[in-house]
Amino acid sequence: MFLFFSSFQVVDDAGEGTPRRAKWWYVTFHNVTAMVGAGVLSLPYAMAHLGWGPGTAALVASWGMTLYTLRLLIELHECVPGVRFDRYRDLGAHALGPRLGPWLVVPQQLIVQLGCDMVYMVTGGKCLQKFAESACSSCAPLHQSYWICIFGSSQFLLSQLPSLDSITAVSLAAAVMSFSYSTISWAACVARGPAGGVSYAYKEGTAADSVFRVCSALGQVAFAYAGHGVVLEIQATIPSTPTKPSRGAMWKGTVAAYLVTALCYFPVALAGYWAFGRDVSDNVLVALRRPPWLVAAANMMVVVHVLGSYQVYAMPIFENLETILITRLRVPPGALLRLVARSAYVAFTLFVAVTFPFFGDLLGFFGGFGFTPTSYFLPCILWLKIKKPPRFSASWFANWGCIVVGVLLMIASTIGGLRSIIQDASTFQFYS
Repeated sequence: MFLFFSSFQVVDDAGEGTPRRAKWWYVTFHNVTAMVGAGVLSLPYAMAHLGWGPGTAALVASWGMTLYTLRLLIELHECVPGVRFDRYRDLGAHALGPRLGPWLVVPQQLIVQLGCDMVYMVTGGKCLQKFAESACSSCAPLHQSYWICIFGSSQFLLSQLPSLDSITAVSLAAAVMSFSYSTISWAACVARGPAGGVSYAYKEGTAADSVFRVCSALGQVAFAYAGHGVVLEIQATIPSTPTKPSRGAMWKGTVAAYLVTALCYFPVALAGYWAFGRDVSDNVLVALRRPPWLVAAANMMVVVHVLGSYQVYAMPIFENLETILITRLRVPPGALLRLVARSAYVAFTLFVAVTFPFFGDLLGFFGGFGFTPTSYFLPCILWLKIKKPPRFSASWFANWGCIVVGVLLMIASTIGGLRSIIQDASTFQFYS
């Protein structure tokens, strides 16, 4: 563990010949790919636990807060003249010191990346299962554990691609797919309408159960806003000059991406809850059944999307893992290293996904434990440390407010998500 964190140093990639040719619209589809993922499908489920008023408020507040903290990271990218902090860990090391910074930032990034990849394994398997059932209703059913393994086998192949540059086309396709299946989801819910006997009341249970369900739902909302972990890497691809810094194009593309995000998130959350009420599934596409061809197409779009999104979050881990093995453990570089190291990572995420295939519960846990810090309050801590706004100024209040809300959200949603995972794991049957 010490080797992993101590290998990170503050580096400006500008001097390494890294091409910086991205335009603001590149930022838009990269942010959409990173942000709009499997979490959108669980938003109606979160609404079912929160209710109309609190659920809508949580969605709007999270959208506004995370857009604000993204703005902070964009501004901090070139907070030192002549230096570009192209990695979250580099910015953390600059703000908090070379020892504390990596230890605070890198674990959170790893949790985000690992959490996304585990959830995407579950999502890909479940949507493959739903696609097969919709396309061939007379075929013999397979348990979802097998479908997760089938989806995971494709990641063993894709993980051998050398870098993110190799999957640029996949990233663009993933962004298109995410918008498409989100639109299909809410449009199908609107066309279906509320079923007879649909209820919007809170589920029955003890007061403790209700509290934990609300906490897990808040984590699912937090999971939906997960792009902060790679925003600096995206900004690193934009050219910058003293007269035209990268933050202008980056902010333009980010605002466009957040508008697309709103067009995906809010209709799915509200229409899905309106159609199914408190009994909605933790994956709204799984709950939809008609028309079969449209539901099958939407599920396959999800599969295509998570194929690319898994690699977007996995590639930085591959790069860091191989660097450590080569520089610290003197493992010779080459195809064998890539095959073994990357396959081991894919196998690990596949094992966890098969062991804990609880889509909504995983979203709640990882949304609270991993995504809340990187998206809600770590950018504010870095801003306060670097910019040092005057005490009791508007900036000071805004950042401390986000920190307090973010920490409370992290504690509550982590506990709620973990409890839900334990409850479901105690009754889950793997192969029946």
